[in-house]
Amino acid sequence: MMNKQKILIAVASIGLLSFLFFILFGGRGFTDYLSLKAQKQKVLDENEVLVQKNISLYHRIERLKHDPKFAEYVIRKDLGVVRKDEIIFKKTPHFKEKKSG
Repeated sequence: MMNKQKILIAVASIGLLSFLFFILFGGRGFTDYLSLKAQKQKVLDENEVLVQKNISLYHRIERLKHDPKFAEYVIRKDLGVVRKDEIIFKKTPHFKEKKSG
């Protein structure tokens, strides 16, 4: 009778340990949950960066639509457009020649 109880306890213990192992490390287990939780946080962080970028672009577009001086600045700076009869001066690099000898 005592041997049957020991065997039953051993089988139940092995079953319980197997069940716990499966819960922790099996498919869709706790480790997968932690991995998915980290992945979700990463996606949320990336989304927040994109939201901020969209807000910034929205404000820039609004300024381009309604602020002529800003629009002129952007056109001149980014596109290199100049007014009629403007003279452009470009500074060229000055290199000193080394004396050979």
